[in-house]
This record gives sequence, C-alpha cells and structure tokens, in this order.
Amino acid sequence: MQFTEAQCATLRALADAFIPCLPAPEGAPDPAYWARCGSAGVDLAKAARLIEAQTARTRQEFLQLLQLLDTPALGLTWFGPLRPFGRLAPEQREKLLQSWAASNVPQLRKGFQALRKLFVFLFYGGSTPEQGNFVWEHIGYPGPQVPDPAVAAEKPIRTLQPTQDAHYDCDVLVIGSGAGGGVVAGELAAAGHEVLVLEKGPYFHGPDFTQREVDMLGELYEAQGGLSTQDGGIALLAGSCLGGGTTVNWAGAFRTPDYVREEWAREHQVPHFATPEFSRSLDAVSQALSVNTEYPRHNGQNQALWDGSRALGQEVKLIPRNEKGLTDSEQHFCGLGYSGFGDRHGIKQGTLNTYLQTAFEHGARLLCATTVTRITLARGRATGAEAVHTTPDGRLVRVTVRARRVVVAGGSIQTPALLLRSGLRHPHLGQHLHLHPTVAVSGLYRQRIEPWHGPMMSVVNDTFTRLEGSNFGVKLETPPAHPGLMAMVLPWRSGRQHKELMQQAAHLGSFIVLTRDRDGGRVSVDRHGAPCIDYTLSDYDRGHLLRGVRAAAEVHVAAGAHSVLLPHGTLPTLRAENGRLLNPEVLAGLPYLSWKANQFGLYSAHQMSTCRMGGNPATHPTSPTGELYEVQDLFVADASAFPACSGVNPMLTVMALAHHTAQHLKASLPAEPARGRVAVAGEQESR
Repeated sequence: MQFTEAQCATLRALADAFIPCLPAPEGAPDPAYWARCGSAGVDLAKAARLIEAQTARTRQEFLQLLQLLDTPALGLTWFGPLRPFGRLAPEQREKLLQSWAASNVPQLRKGFQALRKLFVFLFYGGSTPEQGNFVWEHIGYPGPQVPDPAVAAEKPIRTLQPTQDAHYDCDVLVIGSGAGGGVVAGELAAAGHEVLVLEKGPYFHGPDFTQREVDMLGELYEAQGGLSTQDGGIALLAGSCLGGGTTVNWAGAFRTPDYVREEWAREHQVPHFATPEFSRSLDAVSQALSVNTEYPRHNGQNQALWDGSRALGQEVKLIPRNEKGLTDSEQHFCGLGYSGFGDRHGIKQGTLNTYLQTAFEHGARLLCATTVTRITLARGRATGAEAVHTTPDGRLVRVTVRARRVVVAGGSIQTPALLLRSGLRHPHLGQHLHLHPTVAVSGLYRQRIEPWHGPMMSVVNDTFTRLEGSNFGVKLETPPAHPGLMAMVLPWRSGRQHKELMQQAAHLGSFIVLTRDRDGGRVSVDRHGAPCIDYTLSDYDRGHLLRGVRAAAEVHVAAGAHSVLLPHGTLPTLRAENGRLLNPEVLAGLPYLSWKANQFGLYSAHQMSTCRMGGNPATHPTSPTGELYEVQDLFVADASAFPACSGVNPMLTVMALAHHTAQHLKASLPAEPARGRVAVAGEQESR
C-alpha cells in the first residue's frame, strides 16, 4: 500500500494531534522532548505496511476514515467547523479526537482508537539501526542491547527454498510450527515418519532478532501486530514465525490447573485430561523445555507484585519459565526483557530450539513463508494441502502436498479459518472463541521500575482465580513493557497528558488482569477466506475483570505506588501515600462507568477453543484423539482444540495436548521405510 500525498498530509496532521509540539513545563530539563511532534517521529512507510497487513475490510475502512477526515463533512461528527482535519487549528483537532473517544457512535470510537494506537505505537516504538529513536533518552528507555558477537549467526535449521512451483510427498503434513505443530513434528520425525512443516511466517534466529519493537512485531506477529476483533475493541497478539508463539511469548510455563483438567474431562467428555497419562505429557514437554524457577531476580514490576501481594496477605508464586543457560549477568537479565521480540541469546526454550530442531535432525523438512490456502479432501479424508510460498525476492510460487495425515496447528484464529476455507461445515467450528480478556493496571513509583528489563513475567497472584465458588476468575501477572506497546495501553486524554505519562515510563510498573472467560466469541471467514473475529465481553466476565482491576490497584498501593492508572478511557486515577489509598471513591465508582467496546483498552495474547475437543460429535468438532469428526486423517493440535478456556498462559497445555495427539498418531501410523523425497526442480535448502 502507498498513501497519496493528500493522505500523507492528513496522516501527518493526525500524528501531530496525538503527539503535539508543546511548550515544556516550567523548569523541565528536556524541552526537546516536548517540542518533538508526531510527524517528525512516525514513519508513514511503516504505517502503510502495517495497514497493508490487515484484512481487505480493515484496509477499506481505514481508507474511508482518511477520506472522511479530508472532507468538510467531518465537522458533522463533532459539531465543529465544516472543515477537513488538515485545516483545523491544533486545539480544534484535539477536541475532535476527544469527542470521538467519548462518542456514543461505535464507529467513531473505533476510528479514534485505531488512529491512536497506530500513531503512538509508531512514534514511541519505531526506530532505525543508525539513529534509534529520538524520544527514548527522554523517557529513560535504553533501546536494543549492543549486539553480542558470541551469538551465532549461522542458522541451525536448513529450510526449504523452492524457486518454482513445487510438490512434496510426506507421511505427515504439519501446518504451523508453534507450541502444537512443533511438538507434533518433533515427536513424529523422531519416531521415523516423513514430516513436512509448513509455516506462514519467517525463520529468524540469533542476530535476526534485532530487539527493535516495531520492526520485530512487524516480522514475527500476525498482521504485523495489528490484529484485532472486527469492532476494534480487543487488540490481539499472535505469533507468526517459525516456532510460533513459543518464539515470541513471555516464557511463562504454567501447568494446566487440576480443576480445569477435571472440568474438561467431566463437562466435555474428554476423560484423558484427568488421567496420569496427560500428566506424563505435561512432564515430557516440561523436561524438553527445561522448565524451572531458577532465575536470579525479578524486574521492578514483578517485585512490586510480589511485595504488594505479600503485604496484603495474598498468595503469590514464582512462575516456572522455559529457559536454559541463564546466568545472573546484566546482559542476560536485560536481554530477557526483549525476548517478546524473539530471544537473541537462545535462552528461551521454545519449539525453535527444541522440538523443531529435533524434527530437522531426524529428517523433517521445513518450509517457511508459506500460506496454506486449503486442505485437500477426497472421499471424506484429508489428502494434503495447497499453499503459496513467497520467495526472498517476493515472488509467489505454488506448493502442493500429498500426505497420509494432516495436522493443523495454525492457532485459534487461523486454524478454523483454514478448515472453513477447505469446506468443513461443523456447526461449532469457529465458535466458542476464548481470549483471556486482559487489561493493564499501571502504577507510578518514586523509584525507577524499568519494566523493559528482566523476566517479563516471574510472579503470579492466584488469589482471585475462582471467584464466587466458580472455576472462573482472574490472575494477576505482569506484561512486557516497551515504549510502543506501553504508549498504546496508556489512555490518551490529550497530547500533553499522554506525553507526561510517557516521560515517566521508567517509573511505571504494570500488572495485567488476565480473565478466565466463561462466555466466548467466534471466528468466521470473509469472502476472501480471511478470518473475521467477533467477541463481546459478557457482563459475567466483565464483573470478574473489574474485581481483578480492584485487586491489582490495591496491590500497587500496598507496594508503594503513589498513583494508579485504572484501565478506562476516562483515565480514573488513584492517589496513594505510604501504602494508603487517598481517594477510594474513584475505585468504588469503577463498575458504574460505561464499558462498551473502545471505551477502554482490552487485550489478548491467548486465543483458544475454536475447534474444541470433546466426546460429543454434535457439539465438538474435534475428537479426544485430536482427529476431526467431520474428516478422517485430519487432526488439530493447538489451542483451538481446548475444550474451554485454560485459565493459565496456554503454552504448556498446548504442548501437552499436542504430545498426547502425537502418541495417537504414532500408534495409528506405523513407521514405514522412507519412500524418498520427490525431486523438485529449482528446490534449494538454505540456512
């Protein structure tokens, strides 16, 4: 996508409205920070690439929004002058944005939030290798680490590099390489089966992980980090690279809670979840990932969660993490904070460094930058797939695969979309989407917190996981915190208010309220076959989320925060002194605010249950073995097969489920002598 000059002018005016040039407060030591305007720091070429990565509908809506902003009719949306945005005075532009943020018209709130997130993310998170980012020194952010010459540049996995249309034969085709697909590939290749892995994203390793926020989200995440629900109310983070979510997640390795396993076994007729057999699968993947709690120390916000929770007498635990070779060096400690952009040092043991490496060493073939368009079916069985590979120089080549078994592990958004594109029609396919709806509650501390360093999550408060005697509630954890995502999460009330908050970034610590949602949404496909995500937070789940917000605020106060920013667009703020809340009426009034889409920031890094597994074929698309009821030889092995929401960060549960499915595949697919590779003209292997 390339913006016209008129569109660029409107975008630059918007950037300056969200991040204005302002006179510095009296006595401020860094007037240059206040004088920096958005248009000077936002790369419109990166904005264009981000918009291009969205669905056709989203792109069209964005262009229509720019068209509205460039017409006099814009004034009708806020009862202002009948002028285009570019001809408004700076104070009028800000009033328009404030009007849209508080509007009763859902489309205007959606437009405001889309523009806000775009500009503050690119302004604070964008950088170049040569110049970094001008504002980072003013907010205390150090930026990427100096490259470590000890990091091996040579890639240990050689991926296929077809240069023309290609055909492959295999025993097992695995679509997706994350927590589910990686485990299946490693287990089956080690058992002697011919395995081919197709991955939509790229293969990055070592120094490829530059730690530059905007660039890495653009390379390693679905829709370049811009994925959201159709109403724009929930921003979604999903890995899209070799290793999937395990390459970019926060390294929390939670075992599936016993009460969730028992619920799944009982309510969804999947008895193996409650057996020692599933426990052995959890043990096996934990061992493969070197899961442990032997990290040397917490970062500032995890320490605050620990201290505040204990001061209140609440249960707090260490989070097991899948890391290996970690030392107490500053380089390793600081580097952990960047591993949400991929781990340059190879400390995090995702599938990239474990199961996929095992698969490659046992002869599996891996093909990245390849989008599967459909699964091929014949007489009620899966026979392979059709896909499109993008070569390094941008050419598209067709890929066809013939396979004895097909395992889909593209995640809970892409897996149901692929199955629907392939002609499957189970009435529950794509339904029951769970997201762990999440909000951030931030505290300002007098001491430096520096939330971008150290383990992103090392402490969890489980006091509120089972509210009102149910299996539903919230966990209190901490998120990764770098300037782009931080700027997106912090509410914007005005250009000055937002700049003031961002200037205090080094003193800001955030807790997330992660909700085990009872009520879900759905994934469907548009006429192009792209996924459409619909989700509305139910009253029941919102009640639990707000209980978690209160709890997180109280922990911040107990930990010594002097201000707590509550997660609503009106930015209700608590004041505290010496661990005592000074304005409790603000916290008490939180449930009485309006909580419609785009009136508050709602996020999800976990998507689950859209192809849920169960014993009833009428209500569950996937059988307890992982095979779909509707089509034989077609399996699902990712979080979409969860019978319901996991209630914990799902990586280890996905891997254990995939491990269980892989054992069934081994038993149903006896090892045979290798049939030999089909020669493909122009095919190469590359490091």
